[in-house]
Amino acid sequence: MAPEGVAELRDWLFLFLLCLTLLVEVLEFAAATAQGLDAEGDTVCPSVCRCDEDFIYCNDRGLSAIPPLPPSATVLYLQNNHIDNAGLPTSLERHTTVRVIYLYDNELDDFPMHLPPSLRELHLQDNNIRVLPRVALARLPLLEKLHLDDNSVSTVSIEDQAFADNPRLRLLFLSRNHLSSIPSGLPASLEELRLDDNRISTIPTHAFRGLSSLRRLVLDGNLLANQRIADDTFSRLSNLTELSLVRNSLQTPPLNLPSAHLQRLSLQDNALIHMPRGSLDGMRRLQRLDLSGNNLTTLPRGLFRDLDSLGQLLVRGNPWHCGCNLRWLYDWLQARGNSITVRGLTCQAPERVRDMALRDLSSQMEECEAGGGAAGGGISTGASGSRDRAGGGGGGIAAGSTTLSPPQGSLFTLRSKRPGLGLPDIAMDYTLGSSGVGKNLALNVKPLSHNSIRVTWSVAQASSSFRLSWLRLGTSSAMGSITETLVRGDRREYLLTSLQPSSSYIICMVPLVSSSGSKGTASGGDTDSDEAPVCAKTETSNPEQPDVDQGEDQGSEQMATLPLAGIIGGATALVSLALIFAIFCWYGHRAGRLSSRDNYSRSSSRKSKHYDDYIESGTKKDNTILEIRGPGFQMTPMAARQSLQPKPIREDYIIHTIFPSNGTGLYKAPHQMTHPGYGTNRGYREGGIPDIDYSYT
Repeated sequence: MAPEGVAELRDWLFLFLLCLTLLVEVLEFAAATAQGLDAEGDTVCPSVCRCDEDFIYCNDRGLSAIPPLPPSATVLYLQNNHIDNAGLPTSLERHTTVRVIYLYDNELDDFPMHLPPSLRELHLQDNNIRVLPRVALARLPLLEKLHLDDNSVSTVSIEDQAFADNPRLRLLFLSRNHLSSIPSGLPASLEELRLDDNRISTIPTHAFRGLSSLRRLVLDGNLLANQRIADDTFSRLSNLTELSLVRNSLQTPPLNLPSAHLQRLSLQDNALIHMPRGSLDGMRRLQRLDLSGNNLTTLPRGLFRDLDSLGQLLVRGNPWHCGCNLRWLYDWLQARGNSITVRGLTCQAPERVRDMALRDLSSQMEECEAGGGAAGGGISTGASGSRDRAGGGGGGIAAGSTTLSPPQGSLFTLRSKRPGLGLPDIAMDYTLGSSGVGKNLALNVKPLSHNSIRVTWSVAQASSSFRLSWLRLGTSSAMGSITETLVRGDRREYLLTSLQPSSSYIICMVPLVSSSGSKGTASGGDTDSDEAPVCAKTETSNPEQPDVDQGEDQGSEQMATLPLAGIIGGATALVSLALIFAIFCWYGHRAGRLSSRDNYSRSSSRKSKHYDDYIESGTKKDNTILEIRGPGFQMTPMAARQSLQPKPIREDYIIHTIFPSNGTGLYKAPHQMTHPGYGTNRGYREGGIPDIDYSYT
């Protein structure tokens, strides 16, 4: 080839390589741009994450450390990883554009130290954080929302004045931790505080001091009781709009609830037995009231007089006694019409209106107005005895007239002093049984179920009324609250319901004597007799265990009323069964004797056995291994009831087992063993066959 052609070819080849190099550079630059690398090499988006403008999604990636982040990031999603405190780089605090960080469900043991000071919202729930240090929180002066649910924070692990440098904190969630009291030093800017599912049992007066901006307070699932809550605890929260005290041990609503701005009040799943008159006064903005899952049987007249804005009333799970005592509530609901939604206001007593809604008792409520309360103040149920039982079936509340205040039999709780009531001192060793006898009164108590007790009594002299009191014994030495009710003098039994299961109760009764019968019945406590109260002690059963006593009583009553014809019939049936069984056994024995004649004969040492050698030795029978030889015995089928008659001999058979003809076993031992009583087939014993299963011929 000419030199000119070679030079031209070389130039074209050089130009081609140059173009190819430029193309590779362009492709590499495009790939680098797609991966988040610019010409200067600064990080734009981590390769393990997904970026959407300023939102960085690194959740559910199995990360043990936070990767390098772009400088423009504002929201970081880092939840559901394996990040611990060592995986938080110190460079994170230089990202001053970050506003929100999601770090929940990781492996943090301490509160993070090197967080951006520009942070507004921090999610740290579902870690194992134990301590809240002030120095770490002081690095976040702009923090507004802090979520610390499902950690291991205790009251003592929160440093003194830990939130002093967080003047903008509006929301603090500490649910499901180990708190035993309300944290101190909370910022005055706080608007929402969640402390549910902790171990808080006491709330002192100063617990919420300075929290005038608090609007939502959740204390569900704690150990709160009325005796451990200061009287003016919640009155300091003047701007509170929502208060939730679900799943505690309250018997009445706390005193002095904030009423000016409260819109939602949740008291369900407590032990409420009484709603004091005036406990909801002033709540003109209340929109939702939840009293579900308690032991309320009635509500006092005028309880809802200020609840003009109430739109939801939830009261399911209460043993409501729909007598004339609730006539006022019926009228109130009818006046409100469709402006209020009621759930669960279903009657449990009297029996006549069981499982009926209160709003549907129009005819029954008209009877209350017609009767005027003269007939006991309740809905008539026919006989007086039935009416009495219905009145006692609602947790000891008789239906009172709407014109009487308070109605007869209404419950009330004595808070401190107990005038005229002499219950025994728990600190002393009293021997109380299920019955008590006094000078003029004999008392007997008996538990009927896990939440009800039947009280019966007899008196030597007639009384105008009786004062019945009962006290649930607790673990402490304090007497607690005592519940009382007035019972008419003509009654001799009373039923206490809606009691605590597996609990001990002391029940006392005092006959009341007054100069004026009607006045003494209404006032009750002003006309006590000189006789000391007669008391008895009993226990309610466990709801998970069946009521053995009741079952035995019912069984004994049934046996007592069992007719003679039933006993004779049972005896006849037993004799018939015995006779049939005897006939069956006789027939089986006779059939066995006849069938034994059909079996083939065995050797002289085994004539008494009538079972198969194959089954005895554990070997599967193989009918193909048979030998036919000379004369032997005859195998003939024979009917069960047919006499033995000789038949012509057709053929002679000899049936041998599958053992070899030389007399050795199938599982032969290394050395031959013989025994004069068993022959030579002892190979089964050495072959792993049990002693009782060997076979020989």
